[in-house]
Amino acid sequence: MAGYDPSSGAGITADLAVFAAHGFFGTSAITALTVQSTTGVASVHPVEPAVLAETLHVLDGDLPPAGVKLGMLGSKAVVEVVAEYLQRLTCPVVLDTVLRSSSGKALLSPEAMAVFRGLLQQVDWVTPNVDELSVLTGMPVATPREIESAALALGQQYGVGVIATGGHLETPDDYVLLPGDTAGLWLAGEHIPTHATHGTGCAFSSAFLCRLVEGQLPVEAAGAAKEYVRQGMLRATTIGHGKGPLNLLWPLTQKP
Repeated sequence: MAGYDPSSGAGITADLAVFAAHGFFGTSAITALTVQSTTGVASVHPVEPAVLAETLHVLDGDLPPAGVKLGMLGSKAVVEVVAEYLQRLTCPVVLDTVLRSSSGKALLSPEAMAVFRGLLQQVDWVTPNVDELSVLTGMPVATPREIESAALALGQQYGVGVIATGGHLETPDDYVLLPGDTAGLWLAGEHIPTHATHGTGCAFSSAFLCRLVEGQLPVEAAGAAKEYVRQGMLRATTIGHGKGPLNLLWPLTQKP
């Protein structure tokens, strides 16, 4: 469940590409239409909540999920529909806390924040970047110690596992905190000089979900997802005039 990015660098089409790259067949329910390209988001148009609810009902009756990835939700009404649907699920649910695009466009309406915080209690994992982690906790998040403190506060408040992604940091390390734990661990990252950075958060959270569904332990799954994104950036070709997409299908083009 995520928004539609017509440039296919992020959002639901990117999520489906990640699922395919990991050998999974993905179904989808679009939460919002966006008008965007690699240069930024021009506008956001949430879908009618009744359409989303019907889509989820029909899909669940025929193709029940083995895991659920949540991305951009857009509006309060959409968040409410998603929250109602999650009540019936027992599979892993990963929420990529998409609040704002990298170009600065709001992707969740202000009036949706209260019900969005309620949704956090219904998922298993959240994958905020450092800016989103700060918004969700009201805490400063600039240093490793501050990231650890904020992740702990978020995890304890909502009973979820937290992966604070560090792509916005000078050294892009990720912090993984298991549900119920008080201390986590860091996954080392490296700065890659590339413009292919559009949709890295979407790709990471979707790849992490795939690994969980495969049965990997969370830390192992997070490390594999981070490597998948790294390789996608390294193998990307220049597309568009802004922040271009990753090569999301690289595992399918590797020679045996």
